[in-house]
Amino acid sequence: MESSTIRILVIVAIIHFPVLIDSAVRQYKFDVVMKNATMLCSTKPIVTVNGMFPGPTLYAVEDDTVLINVVNHVNYNVTIHWHGIRQLRTGWADGPAYITQCPITTGQSYIYNFTITGQRGTLLWHAHILWLRSTVHGAIVILPKCCVPYPFPKPDKEVVVVLAEWWKSDTEDVINEAIKSGLAPNVSDAHTINGLPGPVSNCPSQGGFTLHVEKGKTYLLRLINAALNEELFFKIAGHHVTIVEVDATYVKPFKTDTVLISPGQTTNVLLFADQKQGNYLVTVSPFMDAPIAVDNITATATLNYIGTLTNTPTILTTPPLENATTVATNFVNSLRSLNSKQYPASVPRTVDYNLYFTVGLGLNPCPTCKPGNGSRVVASINNLTFTLPTTALLQAHYFNINGVFTTDFPANPPYVFNYTGTPPSNLQTMNGTKVFRLAYNANVQLVLQGTGIVAPENHPIHLHGFSFYAVGRGPGNYNPMTDPMKFNLVDPIERNTIGVPSGGWVAIRFRADNPGAWFLHCHLEVHTTWGLKMAFLVDNGRGPNQSLLPPPIDLPKC
Repeated sequence: MESSTIRILVIVAIIHFPVLIDSAVRQYKFDVVMKNATMLCSTKPIVTVNGMFPGPTLYAVEDDTVLINVVNHVNYNVTIHWHGIRQLRTGWADGPAYITQCPITTGQSYIYNFTITGQRGTLLWHAHILWLRSTVHGAIVILPKCCVPYPFPKPDKEVVVVLAEWWKSDTEDVINEAIKSGLAPNVSDAHTINGLPGPVSNCPSQGGFTLHVEKGKTYLLRLINAALNEELFFKIAGHHVTIVEVDATYVKPFKTDTVLISPGQTTNVLLFADQKQGNYLVTVSPFMDAPIAVDNITATATLNYIGTLTNTPTILTTPPLENATTVATNFVNSLRSLNSKQYPASVPRTVDYNLYFTVGLGLNPCPTCKPGNGSRVVASINNLTFTLPTTALLQAHYFNINGVFTTDFPANPPYVFNYTGTPPSNLQTMNGTKVFRLAYNANVQLVLQGTGIVAPENHPIHLHGFSFYAVGRGPGNYNPMTDPMKFNLVDPIERNTIGVPSGGWVAIRFRADNPGAWFLHCHLEVHTTWGLKMAFLVDNGRGPNQSLLPPPIDLPKC
């Protein structure tokens, strides 16, 4: 490997249960650097952490304190988000640019300091500014405390599997050209599995990832969707997998031959190597059940039984159709929290805030957007296209800086119409930097309603600072009189990122027990860029243990 050029690195963590001491302080250094990377028979410079794509896996044990010194050596501003980490009272370490911190500028550094409280499982970290997370991302593996077993059969090995997208072009150029035109950006050129797409028609020599297994052994695959803009199906020829965890929450196990995973989501599956010796095709393909362009190239990898002869042909499989709504819906409806005595589902039974947010697209005037015929595609929540401030919301809140944001984000749609039917004649949205204020420890019910403006689409919505329970889901418009009667308040799935179905709605509940400013946004990066985002401002409770900690001395300045 030359010092100036790297081929895409296969970052595969196959671990034999590493021995990590309980309640330790773990320190990492993330050097953000440029590297030349070769993919699809072409080479381009990419932003990386420690020169790796995907980036390094962060290992910790429940209750650990983690310190990550992020040093910016590139000409972009940088922040890192620890996706799914609760960040209890440590919002300064959450990472979204201009929400909880100002960016780390070129030549500067920042130490992210947080404690992992009450969480174990698979999460991810990624850049949270511009479109840098296309290559700046990696896994977070949180192991249970010492002597606490998994609530499922102990695997023989564990494997991190990171799914992503790849553009031949610079992704910053891709989104900047789209913003200039007012239209949607170009879709990616390939999907990747641990940094490799497998052979594709325009580059048949492109290699793929190989997972070596031993017949009779059990493997825990830690699946992560780090893609920018696409929900993905994951499938292994000739094998079913058992779902045991999503978003670092244990679930009632169930078997499936296809996994649906949205950007920002993680899924742990048990793979039993119980088939005959051979090579089996692994596929990663897009799910899109709306008239939206996607990258329709299937990424491939190989499941190889150790001892298989070299020239043995690969056993193939057919991935689901791109618009396989039934496959996706059946998977989502099968997810239930474990709800055991040790891992109960603490679903809020009462509601202090009953919120109804529409999520979707719009069209705003743009005289310079000639390709868009004088209009720009935007996105919004409750018809508000969120404008990022130039001072971080959390800093403005903590230091009482006026003029950065207002607290009048609407609790309900300002305009009532048939959200999933014929759109209104006026497709414009409002612009602003508005937050919704929540009292500490309040119970919140939030119904996320998809709209059909421009096009109906599935929106994977991520809430920072919390996990929530998905208590209800359905097609069409939410009915506040009848739909709550069907809510699951016993064992609903607990997540940090949830898909709002195309032309439908989802209802979530959470307890606002974490003071700070917390981002809510679509995890399709194009929609976040277009403005499908907002923030909750959670007040302090009583006393220091229910209050936001002071900012660290090295917090980046705006």
